[in-house]
Formats: sequence, structure tokens, C-alpha cells
Amino acid sequence: MSPDIDAETPATSGDDASALLSRLRVIEDQPLESRAAAFVQIHDRLQSTLEASVRDGGRDSGTGTSNLHG
Repeated sequence: MSPDIDAETPATSGDDASALLSRLRVIEDQPLESRAAAFVQIHDRLQSTLEASVRDGGRDSGTGTSNLHG
């Protein structure tokens, strides 16, 4: 059974980093198949957080992000 990923919490503060490390420790103790699914969840959440910050940062600072994605 994989731990639930809190989709509402962005990974930006020290508390968030601690929570991520705790999740990773829990995941590492699981069977391989469960670990794979849990890591995919974490990857997807981190990717969407990063993409949102790039979009928001480009809009707020007036710089375009078109060169970031090819």
C-alpha cells in the first residue's frame, strides 16, 4: 500500500521538504511494485508544481517561458 501524496501542499518550505523526506523513507520500506507507484505519484506532483511555478513566475515577472520548453 503506497502513502497518499498531498496534492494540495506545494514543495516549497522546510516543512514541505521534511514531509517529502518522510514520504520517501516510508516508500523505500515498501515492496518494489508499491515503491514504483508511489514514486510516480511524487514525480507527477513535483512536476506539476514546477510547471505551475514556471508559468506563474513568467507571468509575474513579465518574462516569457516559451524558450524553456523548446
